[in-house]
Amino acid sequence: MRLKDFDYYLPKNLIAQKPIRPRDHSRLLLLAKKTGKINHKHFYDIIDYLKPGDVLVLNNSKVMPARLIGKKETGGKFEVFLLRKNPPAPPPRQAFSPLRPSRRAGEDGQSSSKASETGLYQGEAIWRCLLGGKGRKEGLEIKFDQGLAGKIIKDNKDGTWEVKFNKGGKKLMKVVEKIGLTPLPPYIKRNARCRADNLDYQTVYADDKKIGSVAAPTAGFHFTPALLKKLESRGVQLEYVTLHVGLGTFAPVKVDDITKHKMHAEWVEADKGTISRICLAKGEGRRVIAVGTTSARTLETIFSQIAHRKSHIANKFQDALSDYSGWTDIFIYPGYKFKVVSGLITNFHLPKSTLLMLVSALASKKNIDTAYREAIKKKYRFYSYGDAMFIY
Repeated sequence: MRLKDFDYYLPKNLIAQKPIRPRDHSRLLLLAKKTGKINHKHFYDIIDYLKPGDVLVLNNSKVMPARLIGKKETGGKFEVFLLRKNPPAPPPRQAFSPLRPSRRAGEDGQSSSKASETGLYQGEAIWRCLLGGKGRKEGLEIKFDQGLAGKIIKDNKDGTWEVKFNKGGKKLMKVVEKIGLTPLPPYIKRNARCRADNLDYQTVYADDKKIGSVAAPTAGFHFTPALLKKLESRGVQLEYVTLHVGLGTFAPVKVDDITKHKMHAEWVEADKGTISRICLAKGEGRRVIAVGTTSARTLETIFSQIAHRKSHIANKFQDALSDYSGWTDIFIYPGYKFKVVSGLITNFHLPKSTLLMLVSALASKKNIDTAYREAIKKKYRFYSYGDAMFIY
């Protein structure tokens, strides 16, 4: 398929600049993936479309204040946008077996338990970054507040750069928490820093121990603590996984043949209990519904090498499952056969984006095209702070 096949025109006034309050009062477009039938509701109505036994899988990664504003030696303003800590990722598509534990320390230098406790922030102070400002070059030094300094050490030739900081680990992250800015997408316009965004640009269930995203898993914005409690009371099973959103999620596709696009790797985690309960739900024929494309990609990564034979889902295999952590560069586009995800709660995505390609793979491109035309006609609000869609 060609990149132009995923293009569409969106009036600028439909790009949401602020979230709806309360969060669950955003609009909700319901799309039946088999029939293409569309209904219009509000997000708090989602409770009427989820049933006891459904498994709702949410990404609990927390957004870090990844935008650092500093100065060059000449005094010129310079921006460093943190993406992920180096050293570079191991090969993203690692083998995973339901009968074999995840990678241990010594294989990639990091144990899964340690990663769960601290995210990606340990070891050397070299980070893969995006840079904004004139005079980008290897050797350039940038100074920030709180005594933080960085030096550009490598041009990765893919739009990213490696920057070495004079602080590492927890010391670096404490400074980042103090001086960093919320990494809002460029289509959300702000004349100055908006304190409200520090809370608005997080899900209500973001885990303080899972800080690591440089963009939010925005499908989760529509949930409130009260709505989550109502869903649990109804018998909906809530499960949490982690994908630290990075360049893989929001990097633009630059090739005409979308199959040639290469995703940047992002870190994913899920514990043994979560995987076991989802396996059981699939074996019992219950729906597994991902909240957001990041949750969907996490699930499809983990279950991609679990054969969907009943023997692999049976209860006797549950104790053999183990925690999972690793890198993923999974790219889902039309033609992909989903292994575990049967439904998706998502926002309305940018033209030509990998996110739009993923929802087209789940609901069919024809149905998504129709739904987007209908959403534009009905003046839905688009993108991060916009309205929601439930594909079921």
